[in-house]
Amino acid sequence: MTSIDAKIIGQSKSAVDLKKMIALVSASDSPVIINGPTGSGKELVAEALHDESRRKGNFVALNCAAIPSELMEAEIFGFEKGAFTGALKTTQGKFEQAHKGTLFLDEIGDMPLALQTKLLRVLENSTITRVGSTKDIKLDVRVVCATHKNLDELVTEKIFREDLLFRLNVFPIDVPALVERREDIPDLINHFLKQKKRTDQNSVPHFDEEAFDALKNYSWPGNIREVRNVVERAIMFFPAQKITSNDVNEYLIKVNLDVINRNEEQTAIWAEFDNIGQTENNEPSSDESYIPVPADFSNLFEKQNAIDLRRLLRDIEIVLIEAAINRNNGNTSEAAKDLKLLRTTLIEKVKKYGL
Repeated sequence: MTSIDAKIIGQSKSAVDLKKMIALVSASDSPVIINGPTGSGKELVAEALHDESRRKGNFVALNCAAIPSELMEAEIFGFEKGAFTGALKTTQGKFEQAHKGTLFLDEIGDMPLALQTKLLRVLENSTITRVGSTKDIKLDVRVVCATHKNLDELVTEKIFREDLLFRLNVFPIDVPALVERREDIPDLINHFLKQKKRTDQNSVPHFDEEAFDALKNYSWPGNIREVRNVVERAIMFFPAQKITSNDVNEYLIKVNLDVINRNEEQTAIWAEFDNIGQTENNEPSSDESYIPVPADFSNLFEKQNAIDLRRLLRDIEIVLIEAAINRNNGNTSEAAKDLKLLRTTLIEKVKKYGL
C-alpha cells in the first residue's frame, strides 16, 4: 500500500482522481492550494503530498485560524532573543522547522493581510527574516496551503492578496465533500474501526449492510471528521455488537442524549442509582412504585469482605427487567412503564444484556 492509499481511503471515482492528482503533484516543489469543505481531509492530502515527495525534511503544520494575529509572524518566521517581552531565547519559526521539508498552512484565508505580504516575499526569494532580526535566512521549503473558503471572493473583498493567490495557486487540488463519494463510506467506517481494533479488540462493533445503506443516505455535513465521530459513538454505544440501520438513524447520526446518559452510567455506576428517588424523566417517583431497600442488603458485609457493586446492581437490573417483560408477556412498552423507564432505554438494556 502506498502512502497515498494509506491516507486517502476509498475507491470511488472521486477518491481515485484525488489520488492520481496527489501522485502527479507530489513530484514538484511548487506551491499547492488544497480546496475543500471542513472535515474533508485536506491535511491528509497535504501529508500524502509530503510523503510521496523526495523531501527528507519535516512536515510542519500550522492552522492560521488558530493563532492570534499578533503572534502569527513570530510563530511562522521565528524570533530573536529580546525581540519582544517574553522572548527569552532565539526560537525557530515554522519555516525553519520545515527546511528541506513541507510547511502546511491550513486555513490560509484567515492569514492577516500584513503577513500575506511577507509570505509572498518568502515564496519569491526563499528567504525569511526572524522577528527582531535583519539577517536573511535562506531556506528550502515547499509551501502547501488549504482552505474551505473561496479565495477569489476574498480577493474581491480585499482581504486576500491577488498576487499571493496567483503565486500559491500553481497546483490547485480540490478535495470532494463526502456526499460526492458516498460509496467510500463503508471503507472509511471500517478503516476507523480497524484503527480502534489495534488498541481494543473487544469493543469494536460491526455494521450490517442496511446500516451501511443508512450511512450512505446521510448528508454528512461534517464530512470525514463526522465519520470518525460516528465510529467513536458506535464503539461507545454498541461495544462488540451488530449495528443496524435503526441504530444508525436513532443513535449514531443524530446524537441521542438519552443514549449518551445511559453510556455514562456504565462508567459511573449508572445514573439511575445515583438518583434513586427519581424516574428517568426526572419526575419524583410515586410512593406506589417505590420499594424500600431490603434490610438484608445492609448485612452483606457480614457475609463477604468485599462486594462488586457494579456486578450486584447489574444483576438486580437484569432480574427486574426480565420480571417486567415476563409480567407483560414480552410487551416492552408496558414493561418500560412498570420500570419507570423510556421504552428506548429498556430496549437498549435488553440488547446490552442479551435478554
